[in-house]
Amino acid sequence: MAKKKVNGEKDYLKDIDNYFGLSEVQLIEAYKYMLTTRLTDDRIETLIKQGKAGFLISGSGHEGIQVATAMAMRPGKDWFYTYYRDDALALALGLTVENIFQSTLGKATCPFTGGRQMPSHLGSKSLRMPIPSSPTGSQYLQAVGTALSCKFRNTDEIVYVSGGEGSTAEGEFYEAINWASREMLPVIFCIQNNKFAISVPVEHQHTGGSVYKLTAGFENLNRFQVDGTDFLQSYAVAKEAVRLAREGKGPSLIYADVVRLRSHSASDVQEKYRSKESLEEDLKNDPIIKLEKFLVEHNILSQDKIDEMKIEIANDILRIADEVFTQPNPEASTVEDFMYCPDDEQNKIEYEKTTPEGAPVVMVDAITHALHEEMEKNPDMVIYGEDIADGKGGVFTATKGLSTKFGSKRVFNSPLAEASIVGTAIGLSLTGLKPVVEIQFADYIFPAMMQIRDELVMYRYRSNNQFSCPVTIRAACGGYIGGGHYHSQNIEAIFAKCPGMYIAYPSNAADAKGLLKTAVNLNDPVLFLEHKFLYRQPYAKSPEPDADYYLPFGKAAIKRAGDDITIVAYGAMVEKGIRASKEMEKRGVGVEVIDLRTIVPLDSETILKSVKKTGKVIVVYEDSRFMGFGSEIVAQISEQAFEYLDAPIKRVAGLNVHVPFHPNLEKAALPQDDWVLKACEEIAAY
Repeated sequence: MAKKKVNGEKDYLKDIDNYFGLSEVQLIEAYKYMLTTRLTDDRIETLIKQGKAGFLISGSGHEGIQVATAMAMRPGKDWFYTYYRDDALALALGLTVENIFQSTLGKATCPFTGGRQMPSHLGSKSLRMPIPSSPTGSQYLQAVGTALSCKFRNTDEIVYVSGGEGSTAEGEFYEAINWASREMLPVIFCIQNNKFAISVPVEHQHTGGSVYKLTAGFENLNRFQVDGTDFLQSYAVAKEAVRLAREGKGPSLIYADVVRLRSHSASDVQEKYRSKESLEEDLKNDPIIKLEKFLVEHNILSQDKIDEMKIEIANDILRIADEVFTQPNPEASTVEDFMYCPDDEQNKIEYEKTTPEGAPVVMVDAITHALHEEMEKNPDMVIYGEDIADGKGGVFTATKGLSTKFGSKRVFNSPLAEASIVGTAIGLSLTGLKPVVEIQFADYIFPAMMQIRDELVMYRYRSNNQFSCPVTIRAACGGYIGGGHYHSQNIEAIFAKCPGMYIAYPSNAADAKGLLKTAVNLNDPVLFLEHKFLYRQPYAKSPEPDADYYLPFGKAAIKRAGDDITIVAYGAMVEKGIRASKEMEKRGVGVEVIDLRTIVPLDSETILKSVKKTGKVIVVYEDSRFMGFGSEIVAQISEQAFEYLDAPIKRVAGLNVHVPFHPNLEKAALPQDDWVLKACEEIAAY
């Protein structure tokens, strides 16, 4: 078990007389980065008091470890997952004071988010610094995914990820440490311990008061505890961690003890919960004052030169802030831009150039074949999830044969941890790989909710189109299998509320194959829902499409034509609509059945065209009637086709209960054929 704690006996700390390989010029540069960051914070604080800015979350007291780590790594080559106090690291890597003010003032010129996010969310495509989010701890798994990609692509790139000590109370931090340690990944976890998570002291966060102690049991994890206010000691530790990662010797945890010289944010007043003595003690450990003293004592800079430098940098910052204040604000007309990949950037897929003419195939086999075909076409595609490798090949055998054919490097089992699955997939996708991950049952997707809602679907939008996450998530959903509460859910309504992600929900084998092949080629995230009851249903079989068959998202199918009633359905409900249509046809009533095929985008045009023709509509969906996705369809019809309606819109849906286990109870909870037929009879007679 590799453990390293800073002390004078370590080889990597013995070269202090030679500044651990840094030149005097580099030491002066380090001081400038730290000083510039501090004075920039000072100016932002003034702008807030003047009513010209609204927010500051400062890294004052963190500058030493941040600049040290930046100088030990390679901007534009390595990867950087920052958190909201990492301004000093960002400046040392190549971002500018102007960029900081553009972010602070939310300008259209902000190179990070274009004014879409609050200040302090810094990033850069060229610096390989993905735009971070506000939820603490969500960055760790993504960094591990990127480190996994570095190993997959056989590069010498390494990954930096940082956070405050408070963020390490999140379970995802430990999931990330576990994955990185198990796989010996080239990632450095830089935990900046300023001893307070807003107002909660570190001893209330962790047993023993330190996550450094708690991580002692992770094999292959190199651990360092360092005075993060001491620039040179921090640089020595960072340099060693970088060496270990670069040489394939596993991940490192740098636990840097720093100070928080300002309140948590501009909206916080730390004097309310910190003692005067505590604040005064922190001032004694100001990393800038420490480095100033070192530079003067070693005749690298004189005090006069330092004083002159402070005035010069402060004046530059004042000028830059004034210039940025006059730059344009974002235009309201751009608010919907970059929710999805712009059409001119989307992969050019030739849709439906062939027709399904192969031997009939069940849905689960069509899905398996789609994955095999796309893996052959795209060497950057990787597949993983719980139990997906051979010999299991997935609990429904949807991934059978894949790991045997393509090897364990491209197809492998993940831990039983849904946040880990999605979080690492994000990190992989940001490097250009195409991950297709499986959530074994849709019911178990919710541990990954933050990674999906706050990360995956927001990356493109929050980064102003700099970063995209083309992750495909496959999930088996739906009832009618006696699965009870935890194997029967439909989740499309919940995730349709996550703008930025496409959702497919096929009803038959051909559609499943064509849509899945399209999904893994899109430049945006896709939730691909597979109704497990349909996997081997004879009526869901269809002639199999060939390897060149791709089905567009947002194009519904008319399964049966009719002039009197419209049924809108998807998934397992399509067959129920078809059966009702056939029965009503015997009675002289023409029922048109529309299969949505995708939830997002929704083919509203086909729905409205049919409703305007028939004047009567039934929306059939398996999820609970209350707040199910069918309610959105009803709302759109009411808004856009009300004057064409000859009867109230009907909904046929599940009860607002948790799907129960016993067949009698399940049958009572989920839509049945006779429910749909009764709705047809009632609306026909209206």
